[in-house]
Amino acid sequence: MTKNNAKRKIGRFFKYLFLIVMSIGSIYPFVWMVFSATNVSTDVLAGKLWFGNNFLQNYQNLVNDTNLWQAFGNSLKIAVLTTLLALLICSAAGYGFEIYHDKLKDKVMSIILLSMMVPFAALMVPLFRMFSGMGLSNTIFAVILPTISTAFLIFMFRQSSQSFPRELIQAARVDGLGEFMIFVRMYIPIMKPTYAAAATITFMNAWNNYMWPLVALQKPESKTMPIVVSDLLARYTLDYGEIMLGVLITTLPTLILFFALQKSFVNGILGAVK
Repeated sequence: MTKNNAKRKIGRFFKYLFLIVMSIGSIYPFVWMVFSATNVSTDVLAGKLWFGNNFLQNYQNLVNDTNLWQAFGNSLKIAVLTTLLALLICSAAGYGFEIYHDKLKDKVMSIILLSMMVPFAALMVPLFRMFSGMGLSNTIFAVILPTISTAFLIFMFRQSSQSFPRELIQAARVDGLGEFMIFVRMYIPIMKPTYAAAATITFMNAWNNYMWPLVALQKPESKTMPIVVSDLLARYTLDYGEIMLGVLITTLPTLILFFALQKSFVNGILGAVK
């Protein structure tokens, strides 16, 4: 009995040791980024792992060299609108595919899933020509519209809808509640974990999107945060303290959102319905 307890303790020790090492490895880049945002370029290159006294100067250089807060506002506007529209459209599609299930919808769903195999790079030229012809180039609509309905989110909501209690729908219909109100007043509140997970994924993808906004938004005042950070890396002389501060500011919104919705995100990914 004593030997078994000793083996369990040793096994538990190595498990915790492994988790601690992996946690340190995961958080190290972010910690280094925070420290680097306060240091001069030479200290960053030297790998200094402590706070410096150059944070305000790095911020001033960043504001002077870029349209920082305008780009931040552009990214926030695009990410928020994309998230709201994607949640509404994809959840309604996933709900319809599962609740009003039939063989034809299965075939349509298979076609939608096949579209995931097409790389977005292959769609950029047709999309650019289409939006240019519609007069929507250099507008946020050119960035938002191609991303408000994705096969992944539709599939995610469809799978989560399988655990949605059908008895509630039948009872609501008996009570005279319309289909739209069933979706709004019953489905959405019950599926909050799935909405939280989908919101986190969509916001992060929209916020970090680089290639398509670079193509669709060609005016300097339309730049987003990933493009601004990329421009800092394209200069002849690099100020790594300024660059790290730009990366830190770009990272914070997605980091805050993830930690705020962390519990619901895990439940939503697992398909939990409460």
